Amino acid sequence: MSVTIYHNPSCGTSRNTLAMIRASGVEPEVIEYIKNPPSRERLVELIAAMGGSVRELIREKGTPYVELGLDNANVSDDALIGAMLQHPILINRPIVVTNKGVKLCRPSELVLDILENPNIGIFAKEDGEVVNVANKVC
Repeated sequence: MSVTIYHNPSCGTSRNTLAMIRASGVEPEVIEYIKNPPSRERLVELIAAMGGSVRELIREKGTPYVELGLDNANVSDDALIGAMLQHPILINRPIVVTNKGVKLCRPSELVLDILENPNIGIFAKEDGEVVNVANKVC
C-alpha cells in the first residue's frame, strides 16, 4: 500500500500519526510540507479528496491566522489557499494519503481508518494516551 504523510516533525499529532503508520508495517513517503509545501493544484486536490472545506484545513493555533485577517468569514477560498501556500504553517496536519482515502488525522488515530492494516495493537501516544486497535481511546 502506498502511503504519503504531509508531516511536521515539530507536531506531536503528526509524529504519533507517522508512528502509527509505521506500526502498521508501512514505510510512508514523508513530505515535510513546511520545507516543501504542495503546489496550489495539489493542495486543492487534497482538500477535494478529503471532502471538506478549505477552512477545515486551516490551522489557527501557532500561526499568523489572525494577523493575516483570515478569521474574517468573507475571505475567499482562493485567498485562504494563497495564504496557506505563502505560509505553509497554516496547513493543518498531518494529512495522510492512502489507496483508501485522504484524511486530516487529528486526532492521530483517525489514520487507522485509511490504513490497509490498522491492526497495530495497543499504541501509546507521546503524551501517554493509549489507543487500542479498535480505534477506541483507553
